[in-house]
Amino acid sequence: MTDGSERTVFHALLTPYRSLGRRGFNVTMALFGGASLLSGLVFLSHGAWPVVGFFGLDVCLLWLALRASFRSARATEEVRVSRLELTIRKTSARGTVQEARYNPFWARFLVRRHELAGVTHMAVAGEGRQTEIGAFLNPEDRASFAEAFGRALHEAKRG
Repeated sequence: MTDGSERTVFHALLTPYRSLGRRGFNVTMALFGGASLLSGLVFLSHGAWPVVGFFGLDVCLLWLALRASFRSARATEEVRVSRLELTIRKTSARGTVQEARYNPFWARFLVRRHELAGVTHMAVAGEGRQTEIGAFLNPEDRASFAEAFGRALHEAKRG
């Protein structure tokens, strides 16, 4: 029989925002590749054949950069708060999992704010250690998360 203290007060799954989806990636690569091909053909017709390789290199580098961005978007942070435990589970883009557990009564939520940029840093501290949260979030998402998480931690402490 549970007394309700194991009830989850707060749960959030944080993921990096990417404005370019799969379709946008395909359209971007098609447009950029087509423009590079046409430009390369113009240079080739004027006898400047070495330039064609650089256009191909540009397309390849853009493809690699966008693939790296998509790969980094697989990172997640799961934050869960109950009256008995605060858990932060970070999964890297490569699938490596790190988990930090805190007693919510002793945990402190640290938020650094900048006058113009808003929330710039968030972390949970306690028991002689500190865990950063939401470093990959944009400022607006950091601010809304900080408000919701701060309320949830307060509620968990209050009982």
